[in-house]
Amino acid sequence: MIGRLLLFLWIAAWMVAAFYWAPLVPVLGETTRVLYFHIPAAWVTVVALGWSMLHSILYLRTRNLEHDHHAAAAAEIGILFCVVATVSGSLWAKAMWGSYWNWDPRETSIFFLLLVYAAYLALRSAIEQEERRARLSAIYSALAFVSVPFLMFVVPRIYFSLHPDPIINPRGKLDMDPRIRIVFFAMLVGFTGLYAWLQSLRVRVARLEHRLDQA
Repeated sequence: MIGRLLLFLWIAAWMVAAFYWAPLVPVLGETTRVLYFHIPAAWVTVVALGWSMLHSILYLRTRNLEHDHHAAAAAEIGILFCVVATVSGSLWAKAMWGSYWNWDPRETSIFFLLLVYAAYLALRSAIEQEERRARLSAIYSALAFVSVPFLMFVVPRIYFSLHPDPIINPRGKLDMDPRIRIVFFAMLVGFTGLYAWLQSLRVRVARLEHRLDQA
């Protein structure tokens, strides 16, 4: 309980700092604030889907359903944070480009990532037998993660993008105002902690569901 309270206080405090302490990037103006939510959400997306892939491989090796619980929970939470990244990116696009969706390479790649993992959830919901669902889902998750670094990091850098990375980091390096950097990394830590809490909570729910099914 105390840990959760400290986590929420941490995130809330740095959200206030993002709006009242960290400066604005001149070209981005008020949309600079999106940085503190959009990138941490994208970061957690990659972490969660990677965790799902890891536990999928472990399930295929051990056939321990505990790994399936972790893999499924991580994929669900990864999709949730991917939606947050997509929505926050769309809000930024509306403010900067005048349209919520422009099929920019980053928008297109994250859209395809959502489709890939929506298919994972559809696969799980379509199979009733527990062990068969776990096995097929594990195979799919392990293979699907191959698309994550490609869609999140490679595709957006192959094609020209209006994404603000070149504005914030004109030399391709981490070149931020110190206060922006502090708030940015603090929010990364906060979002990662939030993911860890949601993951543990969802796994506990999955264990209870499994016990009820076995009763």
